[in-house]
Amino acid sequence: MSENRNLFLAIILSVAVMLGWQFFFAPKPPETTQQAQQQAADAAKSEGMTAQAPGQSPGTAAAPGTAAAPAMLKPRTQAIAESSRVPLETAGISGSINLKGARIDDVELNDYHETVDPTSPKVTLLSPGDSTEGYFAEVGFVVPAGTSAKVPTADTVWTAPEGAKLTPTTPVTLTWDNGEGLLFKRTISIDDAYMFTIKDEVENTGTGEISLFPYGFVQRHSIPQDRSTYVLHEGLIGVFGEKGLDEVKYATVKDEGEVKPEKATDGWLGMTDKYWATVLIPDKSDPFQPRYLYTAANGPETWQADYLGEAIKVAPGATASNTTLLFAGAKVSSTLDAYGTQYDIRKFDLLIDWGWFYWLTRPMFWVIDHFYKLFGNFGVAILLVTVCVKAIFYPLANKSYVSMSKMKLVQPKMQEIKERYADDRAQQQQAIMELYKTEKINPLAGCLPVVIQIPVFFSLYKVLYITIEMRHAPFFGWIHDLSAPDPTTIFNLFGLIPFDPMTIPVFGHFLMLGVWPLIMGVTMFLQMKLNPTPPDPTQAMIFNWMPLIFMFMLASFPAGLVIYWAWNNTLSVIQQSVIMKRQGVKIELWNNIKSLFGKKEAKS
Repeated sequence: MSENRNLFLAIILSVAVMLGWQFFFAPKPPETTQQAQQQAADAAKSEGMTAQAPGQSPGTAAAPGTAAAPAMLKPRTQAIAESSRVPLETAGISGSINLKGARIDDVELNDYHETVDPTSPKVTLLSPGDSTEGYFAEVGFVVPAGTSAKVPTADTVWTAPEGAKLTPTTPVTLTWDNGEGLLFKRTISIDDAYMFTIKDEVENTGTGEISLFPYGFVQRHSIPQDRSTYVLHEGLIGVFGEKGLDEVKYATVKDEGEVKPEKATDGWLGMTDKYWATVLIPDKSDPFQPRYLYTAANGPETWQADYLGEAIKVAPGATASNTTLLFAGAKVSSTLDAYGTQYDIRKFDLLIDWGWFYWLTRPMFWVIDHFYKLFGNFGVAILLVTVCVKAIFYPLANKSYVSMSKMKLVQPKMQEIKERYADDRAQQQQAIMELYKTEKINPLAGCLPVVIQIPVFFSLYKVLYITIEMRHAPFFGWIHDLSAPDPTTIFNLFGLIPFDPMTIPVFGHFLMLGVWPLIMGVTMFLQMKLNPTPPDPTQAMIFNWMPLIFMFMLASFPAGLVIYWAWNNTLSVIQQSVIMKRQGVKIELWNNIKSLFGKKEAKS
């Protein structure tokens, strides 16, 4: 029966997509606590840390100085307590600036917590370089090779006004005099969210001209252990002029040691995690040479994104300046868009990994976000978006279901053809195709609803997985985070039994079968049973087991995606039932369900 083959083909396509997605795109499980502890211990045992600033550009500038390697890496709180600092506080972040090296190395995000519990610790983004969680940003100047002029280094202790505190209304100015005719002044300001503006000024009170090369880098000593390999880029990132987006994985830099993109006239670079990023935007007035670097000599592993600008000449009695922007915060879509417009930052919205389906993923997020602003719940927004998608593709789905209904109406004629040409398969197929042509039936129409749903499924998965707006976004009842799997499971009677299936080795992950995956399985079962049971026993068995397989497969997906799938199945059942009734086709849903549990009649 052709309609059964079409449905079978559609299901096989769905399974292939789901299995492929699960294998290639599903996030890898985090490393065990024991592994993480061992890595921390190895870092703590290291003799020190070398801050690899931008290296020498041949014939131009020598590498800036580095901080003295500490005897041991310290806990974050200890490293902060043992250094002189200027506190910073905004609506979005809190922390401090290290006067040694004038580094921005202490940033916590006020609006985000490590877990759904609002009393859990705030998310820590940046930490001092001599701590086990070292992750920081630094800017400054270097001098041409062979020049003896002193410039600030990572060891330089800057001077701050007494009682200084960085807030959106109170910039902080740091100073340092090299004692040889150069006075360095650094003014750091910040907005209400996550953007620092760092203005460096150099006053030359000496008798000779001096050349300075601006630089900046973002450096870290540990990388997220639960990062995704395929569906989301986490690593070094930049946009360099007309070349556009440049993404380099941590593993790539580790293997190659250094990756050096082409020189750019404008752009930005830094490091991105799933929800957070630290990015430098060099002064737009001069070209710069970007670079990604990995080192592990005489200390812990170090990943770095840096740039080296063109020479700035400062004549005697003159003052030169250079301005760098630093973004350190959450990748909120509206915030990135606003920064891109305000500071004319090229493609700053690509700091969020919208992926190949940007043309669909970005509009999908825009619609969901606007529904959220109207109704105050992202789960409701997903349900409404599903209705909108159904409405948009209604003409195609309607044509598909009408064609499937016609195929059911011509079943007697098809059976007659098969009996007439039972011994001639070629003639049988030719007669069936003539019947399709006469009745204006598209035998592949049954695949259309599934094919249409695939890109929508991908884009919604991407939105749920990458956007921070979805992080810890609640629905109703037990769903407190739409971006995480349903936390309940039938294997402990949804919490009534004090047993955690995740504790079972190997299979524990597959036993987290929550309420919404079960609902999704039931709706998928009903949708499949809306069609007659295939006469072929193998096909019938596959159709009967398919909802169960999908339940277990989708159980580990974000709850928001499972809710979408269940709701989409429900709408499809209603839509197909209405169209079948209009076409005069008998709806065999309940009969098909009964036949599944009823006794089969013995063949004579």
